[in-house]
Amino acid sequence: MRLRALVLSLLAALFAAPAPAEFRRASGAPQLYQQIQRLRTVGSVLMIAAHPDDENTALLAWCAQRRMLRTGYLSLTRGEGGQNLIGDEQGDLLGVIRTQELLAARRIDGAEQFFSRAIDFGFSKTADETLAKWGRQQVLSDAVWVIRRFRPDVIILRFSGTPRDGHGHHQSSSLIGQEAFKLAADPSAFPEQLKYVQPWQARRILWNGFSFTRQQEQDLEKTPQRLMVDTGEYSPVLGMSYGELAGLSRSQHRSQGFGSAERKGALPNYLFHYGGEKAENDLFDGVDTSWNRIPGGAPVDRELAAAAAAYSIDAPEKTLPALLRARTLIAALNHPDARRKLAEIDETIALAAGLWLDLSAARPAVTPGSSVNLSLTAVLRGRTSARLDSVTLDGIAGAPTFPAAALLPNQPHTAQAALKIPIDQPLTQPIQLRHPRQGNLYNIPDPNDIGLAEAPPVLAARFRLTVDGAPIEITRPVENRYVDRVRGELTRPFIVVPAVSLRLSDTPLLFSTASPRQVSVEIKANSAAATGSVALAAPTGWTVTPAEAPFTLAETGQVATAAFTVTPPAASSQGDLRITARTNGQTWTTAATQLTYEHIPPQTILRQAAARVLRNDIHVSAKRAGYVMGAGDLVPEALRELGLEVTLLDSTALAQGDLSRFDVIVTGVRAWNVRDDLRAAHARLRDYIERGGTLVVQYNTLDGFPGAPASDTLKNIGPFPITISRDRTTVEEAPVTFLLPDHRLLQTPNHITSADFDNWVQERALYFPSQWAPEYQAILECHDPNEPARNGGLLYTRLGKGAYVFTSYVFFRQLPAGNPGAYRLFANLVSAAK
Repeated sequence: MRLRALVLSLLAALFAAPAPAEFRRASGAPQLYQQIQRLRTVGSVLMIAAHPDDENTALLAWCAQRRMLRTGYLSLTRGEGGQNLIGDEQGDLLGVIRTQELLAARRIDGAEQFFSRAIDFGFSKTADETLAKWGRQQVLSDAVWVIRRFRPDVIILRFSGTPRDGHGHHQSSSLIGQEAFKLAADPSAFPEQLKYVQPWQARRILWNGFSFTRQQEQDLEKTPQRLMVDTGEYSPVLGMSYGELAGLSRSQHRSQGFGSAERKGALPNYLFHYGGEKAENDLFDGVDTSWNRIPGGAPVDRELAAAAAAYSIDAPEKTLPALLRARTLIAALNHPDARRKLAEIDETIALAAGLWLDLSAARPAVTPGSSVNLSLTAVLRGRTSARLDSVTLDGIAGAPTFPAAALLPNQPHTAQAALKIPIDQPLTQPIQLRHPRQGNLYNIPDPNDIGLAEAPPVLAARFRLTVDGAPIEITRPVENRYVDRVRGELTRPFIVVPAVSLRLSDTPLLFSTASPRQVSVEIKANSAAATGSVALAAPTGWTVTPAEAPFTLAETGQVATAAFTVTPPAASSQGDLRITARTNGQTWTTAATQLTYEHIPPQTILRQAAARVLRNDIHVSAKRAGYVMGAGDLVPEALRELGLEVTLLDSTALAQGDLSRFDVIVTGVRAWNVRDDLRAAHARLRDYIERGGTLVVQYNTLDGFPGAPASDTLKNIGPFPITISRDRTTVEEAPVTFLLPDHRLLQTPNHITSADFDNWVQERALYFPSQWAPEYQAILECHDPNEPARNGGLLYTRLGKGAYVFTSYVFFRQLPAGNPGAYRLFANLVSAAK
């Protein structure tokens, strides 16, 4: 059952979503040729690093597509603490996006994807801090578990495990990998795992030399005794080099702005010995990657060799006799590699026979207690004989089965059935978000789920067939297949959702006075005839009326709102408003967030339906704000909670609009990096300040994205010169010193104290200025332990009648988190010219 769950998860990764339109995947006979060659190879390699986008996609592609090795990438985290260039998602939601981006990359380069339970808590400057926050033993256990389960012959580290790696997560991934390499073979290490797996000793562990600077690169070039792999080798089957394939794979990391060139020509990669048996010429020196390594496997290799010899691009069915004989031999072997290869050879036989097998749900989402129609399609398109013996469904109790049927050449066999969803069917949720996190680790109680990139599909169809007289079994995830008028035929995951989803506010609700305020709860029907009531539970000291409100929703997708009056206490207070809905005897407390990006399958995330509420005396002088959205953030919503009327400024508004109607203009995170219309408007913005406006600029990076060097994108970021660095303060509790304690930004309209910097999340500030013109005043200082003072995180200057403010402080994280001190200080910034 554990093997079945793993196979289902891997198959879901392969078939759950179409490859990107620009990817030229080998298909048909060329794909069959590759699959036969891969069947003949039993070796495996595992790469270990810290984050999505840390992996060397060129080396993964070369191992998987050139050497035909089973290839895996273990990313210790899902990248939750990174930044987002395509939307405003942060934290867990960004982790879901980056997980799916990694899976999209793996569908291109051919590797498999794994994770530990570690959470990316943001930039860390040391391995000690990282491992202390994660819990060294827990993450080490996960790495050992993945190694024992994957059984790699060779482990490749992406980082050195030294300070040259920069990020503490990077260093830690190497240190964890080196220790796990040894402990995976030790039966006394994490013995509780041995109920499911056996100790495993990889033959060697190597470091794939990686450089951040030219000096580091030169140092590597001088290092003796290294192995070289040319990942720029050309594949005539793929019609591209592995370097080109890597560019396509890496470009799936869109949330990080990692679009990459498809590099042609030589692309040397260097590997350095870190442990185990030393390799002299090849990373697999001394490793038998043939079937001879498996007891009784030699006859399998002979039959697969016969299949390869029989291969004909015009007649793929000629490989079937040898493939079917090989399958019989593999099925008789009791070995983990043989059991995995059995699923591979069944897919290869289906490809050689030209079999198309699909089971689609009529709707993408269902609710507990509802029903949905299922449609089966099986087509035999090759020149062979085949029979559909049975189709069973795994994942939902009481699912129907489909009867046997003969498959006629190129004649679709179709069948329908109704599926009743049990009333207690679990709701669909990413595997890492099913339970509350434990510190900086995800809580995944079932050890068999640790390491998986995502859960097996909600429903999987198991097709049992007879091809040319021999049995095979093919598993496909049940999906919703549909036609988009623009993009054509697509699929999306089949999921189970609550009968109603609830929403109050994505950002905290701010009460600047003790006056009551009306709030609206949104109720969306995910099934027809949803009738019931909704209630708000308030924190201590707050009151809500009425106690509950009724709703009636006749159709799926229909939305209703329920109004409540919330009265805060007189004193400062904060807490959560929690929503509960009751329909047809069931209770629902979740909000559904939809993530829809073209490069990944649609994702639905269920979270507690709640909104943060803040009661704090916060004053603001500005009334109207223009906001220039950058890479994506939720600051406009926070400004509205402060009482400002907010207008998002597009290219026309920046170039031609009347900017004088705004008391303040705020540029979003990375706006100067990503908005050429903003850079072009710098003269108009200077004039706006001189006439009495306030311009607040949030942090930008040194990346010259898109299409321009950083020196050009940031040269007019302020009215006087500012030089941005890569310096940051990553300790969120780092003390903040008031350099100018009597400055207006710290005194009006809100008096700022050190308490306003309590309970910040993830970090203090990013990309401090290293130099600035004397016209600026530096207001605050903050630095990480044992580092020099960083004075440039909040700069202020007057220009004509107005004011300019530059800030590296991460308000884009603090405001959505509901930090009252961040609201108070930001209110002062936007009121600077008043």
